[in-house]
Amino acid sequence: MSNGEMSRPRSETTPSPPTAHSVSFQEKLTETSKVIGKLKLGGNENSNGEIVPEFPRSAEVRKVTKPGALNRNRKTRSLYGVSPDCKFGPKAYLQENTDFFLKIPDPSSQKLSWAKPPLSVLVVRKLYDADITYPFKDLVVWLIEEKNMVVYADRAAVDCCMVDTDLDFIKIKQKLILFNEGQVNLTAKIDFVICLGGDGTLIHASSLFQQSVPPIMAFNMGSLGFLTPFQFCHFKEEINKCLGGNASLLLRYRLKCVINCDNITSGSLSQTKTQDSSSSSTPCDQKAANTYLVLNEIVVDRGSTPYLCNIDLYIEGRLVTSVQGDGLIISTPTGSTAYAVAAGASMIHPNVPCLLITPICPHSLSFRPVVVPAGVEIKLMLSPEARSSAWVSFDGRNRIEINQGESLRITTARYPIPSICAKDQMNDWFDGLAECLHWNVRKQQKSLPSMSSTTSLNSLISDSETNN
Repeated sequence: MSNGEMSRPRSETTPSPPTAHSVSFQEKLTETSKVIGKLKLGGNENSNGEIVPEFPRSAEVRKVTKPGALNRNRKTRSLYGVSPDCKFGPKAYLQENTDFFLKIPDPSSQKLSWAKPPLSVLVVRKLYDADITYPFKDLVVWLIEEKNMVVYADRAAVDCCMVDTDLDFIKIKQKLILFNEGQVNLTAKIDFVICLGGDGTLIHASSLFQQSVPPIMAFNMGSLGFLTPFQFCHFKEEINKCLGGNASLLLRYRLKCVINCDNITSGSLSQTKTQDSSSSSTPCDQKAANTYLVLNEIVVDRGSTPYLCNIDLYIEGRLVTSVQGDGLIISTPTGSTAYAVAAGASMIHPNVPCLLITPICPHSLSFRPVVVPAGVEIKLMLSPEARSSAWVSFDGRNRIEINQGESLRITTARYPIPSICAKDQMNDWFDGLAECLHWNVRKQQKSLPSMSSTTSLNSLISDSETNN
């Protein structure tokens, strides 16, 4: 491969070398016309003369199959990493705006639109909280009787309502579509999601969708409410405005993490790894490649062992450093205001496409948090010198032990969380910083007196001497 070919950008297709030393201008023009004709057909021609459909530009794979050229797979990447899937559930999508893709995205340009009026809604509530019982009932009754919507709910959320003596709710309960978590794929069934609770409720709603996520409206009825900007007292007006479309939308990036063994491919894995501690004795080649989509962070820590974590950190295949300390946090911009900020990281606006790497109590004082582009792949695995295993958790759930030979591969997921804003992206975020995290809240410093009334030190001394 020539040096010129190596220096070409990823987005360009590598042309095949000419078979002759000199090609006439007419032959070049003819070959160019053929290429343009193939592009108009929406595909590329393979060696058999068949038209192969193109992949989306965000995940486009170009193959060079002409004689004399090397077979290479190329995956194009945008400047901001993985291009998110801008279709949210069966009917919602991001309002088209050509300026959004031609320059740096303007947060105010992200507006929600509906291809068709939403008909199905999933109501997710905080469990075991009596204060949410009657708001949950009022919301469900209003959605069914007045909005004529099909309402889905987790069976556990309905069973803990403790309103079985309410005759009105008993009638409505029969119209609910109940499901058990983990047993039903909700991706193609839900048009809209409403959360009643705190930040944990929104994270739980995110975990229910491992692919495209419908728009989520979150009402603050929990402890913190940093991710839930709406107040329930005006829920009818807020929901009606959202169903009408043109609501401000914040795309919260998620992480995709795959657990597998480094010496085998994920396609050859036959068994899903469980959370049982006995799985550590299972042979490595029998553990499955588990995939998790995470909204806040992935945490690798030392668990109950007294030894330091010793983890090799790879970015895009390059060994960057070995982490020695209590652990490591890989977080999204949304998760930067969670565990990461408590470990000393910066707070990053959720609209910034990046990944945040934060050590937990590192043994080296110079190991500071770093921010990397959203499109890179991060690999974590135990160092050969590690004295013990490590443990990984995903948004505080699904705690799994990591042993020698296993690795975590993390990157930005294609499917973000379309979170509906109460005001807009900027106001909601800074309001949350001020009200929930009390960011930069302090007693104000007194202002200096005006120059005309300022008394010099010499005059004060002279006045005191005169009085004495």
